[in-house]
Amino acid sequence: MSGNLLAEESSPYLQQHRDNPVHWRAWGEAALAEAKGADKPILLSVGYSSCHWCHVMAHESFEHDETAALMNELFVNIKVDREERPDLDAIYQRAINLMGQQGGWPLTMFLNPDGEPFWGGTYFPREARYGRPGFRDVLKLIHGAYVNEPDNVRKNQANMVEALRKMADNSPGEDIDEARIDQIGQTLLGEVDARHGGIGGAPKFPQVPILDILWRNYKRTGSELMRTAVLLSARQMSEGGIYDHLGGGYSRYSTDERWLVPHFEKMLYDNAQILELLCELWQNGKEPLFKQRATETVDWLLRDMLTGEGAFASALDADSEGEEGRFYVWQESEIDALLGTDSQSFKSVYDVTPEGNFEGNNILNRLGRRPEGDAFDEAKMKPLRETLLAVRDKRVWPSWDDKVLADWNGLMITALAFAAAVFERPDWLAAARRAFDYVAFEMADGERLRHSARHGQVKEIEFLDDYAEMSRAALMLFEVSGEPVFLERARAWVAILDADFWDAEAGGYFYSPEGGEKLIARSKSAHDMATPSGNGTLVGVLARLYHLTAEDAYLERAGALVRAFSGEIGERFAPMPTLINNSELLHEAMQIVIVGERREAAGEAMIRAVYSLSLPNRVLSVIGPNESLPAGHPAAGKTQTDGKVTAYLCVGPTCSLPVSEAAALRTLLQDAMEPGDVAPAIKEDA
Repeated sequence: MSGNLLAEESSPYLQQHRDNPVHWRAWGEAALAEAKGADKPILLSVGYSSCHWCHVMAHESFEHDETAALMNELFVNIKVDREERPDLDAIYQRAINLMGQQGGWPLTMFLNPDGEPFWGGTYFPREARYGRPGFRDVLKLIHGAYVNEPDNVRKNQANMVEALRKMADNSPGEDIDEARIDQIGQTLLGEVDARHGGIGGAPKFPQVPILDILWRNYKRTGSELMRTAVLLSARQMSEGGIYDHLGGGYSRYSTDERWLVPHFEKMLYDNAQILELLCELWQNGKEPLFKQRATETVDWLLRDMLTGEGAFASALDADSEGEEGRFYVWQESEIDALLGTDSQSFKSVYDVTPEGNFEGNNILNRLGRRPEGDAFDEAKMKPLRETLLAVRDKRVWPSWDDKVLADWNGLMITALAFAAAVFERPDWLAAARRAFDYVAFEMADGERLRHSARHGQVKEIEFLDDYAEMSRAALMLFEVSGEPVFLERARAWVAILDADFWDAEAGGYFYSPEGGEKLIARSKSAHDMATPSGNGTLVGVLARLYHLTAEDAYLERAGALVRAFSGEIGERFAPMPTLINNSELLHEAMQIVIVGERREAAGEAMIRAVYSLSLPNRVLSVIGPNESLPAGHPAAGKTQTDGKVTAYLCVGPTCSLPVSEAAALRTLLQDAMEPGDVAPAIKEDA
């Protein structure tokens, strides 16, 4: 079968390549069978819609007739959206690492017709440059090796497949104790850029789970260095060019160490994680910057990232009109013309100069220009920003990847529901629920989640991270709303994971289910990538389920999950911050129980008191006066005092005396968060 076959695919990334002269196929049995029938090697190209260098390689090679003709003659060409098929991406990224190369996108792999890799790379220019061979030369050399040196190719394949099958190997160990977490925090503190915040130098990524480790260490130990490191990082990110000062939302990463020059793509998962961090920091000190950035980011989400189904789109591209960042940057003359007499004050705040701060253009930023506590400044700047945004909206927009991914939506639903509680925004909670309902019901097949959908076309595939993040989202919605349907949904999803994903021999959850598509390897990992690892997230989900239900099976499974991977932490912990953070929730939960009607004034005041404080290990239960907690819960049997809404704080098996005023609950929680032994703050109610 000849011709390009991507026209029927739903992925925006594959649609971007539907008109290439390359005879692209989507991954599937038909494409592999075609390669076998023609006895041709496979050229596998993996990328995503907002990937700048993917666009570059497409323009240079895949849209070039001569190069495409060579690809069509020598290979069966398969195009994969890594966001739609993260399982395939993980396997072949691992393969490129085993070849001694650094992975990335576009990923260019050469496979035999069984999908087994024998050579690969990332971006190749059409003609040799940047120290890289030309793509057409690569095509001829690889095909020549496949035809003329079959023994060497088979040997490479065999070695590669044997190594890839170790992707499911894990390093078991012991529970992660507090002393080890303290040590990890101290080591990470030494990696923080003391001037600009963030971890290391350029390029610089937000790395929220690592900042979470530092924040948790501060909350537990009172370390001002830890606190300062996180606040500095969040402030610099929020004032730098990585933040969109006109439209809201954060870009993927900064290409420099100052957070000035972003890689301009905006990803749903980054903004979800940063939104949660902003909420925690706002709770701790009520710093106006964090509330403003959280609000603006949600405004962006609901304005620019909402799909027709009420769920959240995946990404906005970095490129427009063939140029990265063109949509976002400004010339001084444009700002002068639009803002008139106000332009000088705006330019002084947002670092706008005649020569620009980035390749002759200006990236708006407020680095080093933070008039804290000066209401005049924000009151004056907001309408000026709105004027510029209205003009910017008329430019040619970057492409929008509006596919709905279950795991990324789960991340954002959790963050949005949390933000709704922290900032008392019922409209945000309603938006989180709408997205949840689409992913959990309309996009799903019964209780089986589906990873990806676009315009109603759902891909029949499911992954660990979908269940992990949507379970976490369900538990956050249960906490905020009190509706049992969310708790039951999380329990049902965890039951599916236990039945179809759990490794009964070595522990841990596989990335794909037992009955899923048979690939050359089945991966299992607790490493965070751009998103938190499913196994790391599930430690927190299982811990929370145990604290809510008092069912020992959840405690046992959570402990087994930590121990399945913790042996690696002694050698390298940096890839596993989510697992580390959630192991703390497992052992150090602050169980807050409010007995009373959630929607009566006193109940609402109690709930507000809880969300007014940064409590990283918070597990909140609100039960009616005539309801009871499970028998094994430390607060089982606790009741109201004198018919008033009453709260208890339990740490381990011990609960506080009852409190019936919101202010008293807030004081109780603050005292319990004092560094050191929490026992003095928790006086057992006999």
